Amino acid sequence: MRPNPTKTRGLLPRLRPLLCLLVFAAAAADSTASGTRAFTLAVIPDTQNYIDFRHQTAEGFEFDAADLFIEQMRFVAANGVGNGGDIAFVASVGDVWQHQTKRIDEEHRRRGIDIEPEPILAKRAVRTEQVLNIELPKAVEGYRIIGEAGLPFGVAPGNHDYDAAWSVRGYPPNRQKTWSQLERTVEDLGILHVGGLDNFRRVFGADTDFFRDKSWYVAHFRGGANSAQVFSAAGYDFLHIALEMQPGDDVLRWVELVLESQPGLPTIVTTHDYLNSSNERAAHPLIDLARIDPAHHNSAEQLWQKLLSRHDQIFLVLSGHHHGQGFRVDANSAGNPVYQILADYQSRGRVAFDFGRSGAVGIGDGWLRLMRFDFATAPATISIRTYSTHYRKFSSQTADYADWYKAGEQPDMSDAEFHAADEFVIRLEGFQRRFGEPRS
Repeated sequence: MRPNPTKTRGLLPRLRPLLCLLVFAAAAADSTASGTRAFTLAVIPDTQNYIDFRHQTAEGFEFDAADLFIEQMRFVAANGVGNGGDIAFVASVGDVWQHQTKRIDEEHRRRGIDIEPEPILAKRAVRTEQVLNIELPKAVEGYRIIGEAGLPFGVAPGNHDYDAAWSVRGYPPNRQKTWSQLERTVEDLGILHVGGLDNFRRVFGADTDFFRDKSWYVAHFRGGANSAQVFSAAGYDFLHIALEMQPGDDVLRWVELVLESQPGLPTIVTTHDYLNSSNERAAHPLIDLARIDPAHHNSAEQLWQKLLSRHDQIFLVLSGHHHGQGFRVDANSAGNPVYQILADYQSRGRVAFDFGRSGAVGIGDGWLRLMRFDFATAPATISIRTYSTHYRKFSSQTADYADWYKAGEQPDMSDAEFHAADEFVIRLEGFQRRFGEPRS
C-alpha cells in the first residue's frame, strides 16, 4: 500500500531517524561481540536530485525531495559513534547539488576551452539564484547534522558541484539526425566540460565552520577542493583523501606530500569519477575531462597508474558518478590488493510513486552504502550493505529490489547477481601484515 503523502509528510521526518536507528541496530546486533574491533564507514552517493530546487513542493513537485537527503543525514548522525552507534567516518562521492551558477568560468575561456555555439548537452539555463538561495543552503543544513554529531567527514566535488558546465567548442551535435535518432555518443551529442569550484569552497572550503580548527582535518589543496582527514577506529588510525574530479598532476603531487606526512596509515581515496558500472576505470565519453584538457586532468586509468597503484598505504578507492554499482580488485606495485568501489543511486525513482506521481523520477530513494570493517575476524573483513533511509530496509530485505532497479542499472545481471552487487563481503587478506596489528 502506498503511503498517503498528506498524512505522512509531517510525521515521518520526526519518526524515521529513530526507526532507522532501530533497524540498523538490529541488523548489526549479530556482530556486536567484535566490540571496538569493528566500525562502519558511511558512503553518501550522489545527492543532487534530492537537493535540486525543481524537486521541491515550492516548485510544484509532489513532495520535498530534500527531506530524503536530510533524512539520510539524520540517520548517519544517529548511528555515529558519538550517539552510541558505530559509524566512525562519512565519505561523500560528490554531486552534492544539481545546478551551476555560471555558463563558463574565465580560466577555461582564457585557455580556449570555449562554448559550442549550438549545444545539445548543456542547454539548461544557469540557476545562480536557486543554487545560492536553495541548493547550497540545503547542502549546508544536511552536512551540519553530521558535523554537529561530531562525525569527521570528507567530500569530493562532482561535476554538478562545479561553478560552470558547458558543451565544448569543436564537438558539435549531429544536425543530420532527428532528436529521436540521436545516440548518447560524442559524435551525436558533443562533450561537456566543467570549471570553477568557488561554490564548492563556499560550502566545503578549508576555512568553513565544517573544517576550520578541526584536528581531524589535516590537509587541503586549492582551498579545500581537495582535502585530507584522519580518523581512529577499531585500533587503527586511517587517512581519507577526497579528490576533485579527474585530478591533474599538481593534485597528485599534493597527495604524495600528504602520504609522506602520514606514513603507513591505511588510506582511503574518494573521488567522484573513477569506476563505471562495468567495473572499468573509464570516464563517461560525454564528460571526459582528461580528453578535453589533458594538461590539467588525469583519466581514471592514469590516476591508477600514476598514484593509486604506486603507494602501498592506499587500499580502498570510493567513487560515484556512474549510475549503479561496481567493484574490482587490483594488485598494486607492491603486490597488495586495492579495493575499488562504485555506488551511485541517483536514478532510482520509486519514491515518486509513493507520493502519487504516475511515473518514476530519479531521486535516489534514500539508498546509501554502509561499509562495516571487522578486525576481530581472520582475515579482517568489510561487509558492504546498501540501505534505504526512506524504506528503512537493506537491499537484501527488499523483495522488489531487482524489479525496481536492475533494468536501469545492470540489465545483464540475474536477480541474484544484482543483489550480490549491493551486498557482499571483502576479505582484507594481509591487512595486518601490511598495516600492523590493531591497538589493544
